Amino acid sequence: MKKKEITIGICVVLALCFLFVGIEYLKGINVFKPANYYEVSYTDVNGLALSAPVTLNGYKVGLVNNIEYEYDNPGHILVELSLDKALKVPSGSEAVIVTDMLGTATVVLKLSDSKDFHNVGDKLIGKTDKGLMANVSDNLMPTVSNIIPKIDSLVTAINTLVADPALRNSVQRLDGITSNLEKSMIQLNRSVNTLPGIMTNVEGSTENLNKITGNIAQVSDEIAQMPIDSTMQNLQATTENLRQLTEELNNPNSTLGLLMHDPALYNNLNNTVSSLDSLFVDIKKNPKRYISIKLL
Repeated sequence: MKKKEITIGICVVLALCFLFVGIEYLKGINVFKPANYYEVSYTDVNGLALSAPVTLNGYKVGLVNNIEYEYDNPGHILVELSLDKALKVPSGSEAVIVTDMLGTATVVLKLSDSKDFHNVGDKLIGKTDKGLMANVSDNLMPTVSNIIPKIDSLVTAINTLVADPALRNSVQRLDGITSNLEKSMIQLNRSVNTLPGIMTNVEGSTENLNKITGNIAQVSDEIAQMPIDSTMQNLQATTENLRQLTEELNNPNSTLGLLMHDPALYNNLNNTVSSLDSLFVDIKKNPKRYISIKLL
């Protein structure tokens, strides 16, 4: 009976131990890993929770072991940090609570350059970072507040510009230009579509031009084969004869010149012609006088 009770007692103790270790493990506390404990006093923990990580240069070196209000020091909250036993904290180091964008708070250690170190259980300097949203509110909001009046002025100017009839007229003219451009593009497309026919006509004209060129070349060959030299010599000789004839006609001492320039010769010829004319008239009137017919 006693053995049974002892066994049950041992099992209960082991179960409690496992339960304690499991709860601490879920909290992120390794009960088998030795640690040093330090205290930090804050006026605002900014949402810090138990088992929140403690980091150094982004590396986890511990966690928040306990948080309690300091009733003997109103307005302050005491936080107990569990740090790796191998970590030595220089004097003057700070434990800063930092909150990310999701609202999760962590403790960031900022070690000093001191050669002296805190003893285990000492109280570190505690600070609370305002966080990203607080920095945005403090730094960005004043800038936004300064920009808002300028934006209001810009919107007013835009409204004035939009209400200006000149802008409306410009838009209408732009619509007209766009319409004309569209019509021009349509005409250009039509012109492009007629290019094949034009190219065909050009090819036909080219063929005709080639034929004309061939005919001109043939005529040139025929002209080249003609006796141009002898023709030019004959033409030159004829021109020389005409020149000599002209000189004879213009020379009053030559025979042709006398015929052209001597009035006496002209008058004699004229008288002779008149006499012949009278003779022919008289012959017609009195043929028996000039023709005698004898019958044998």
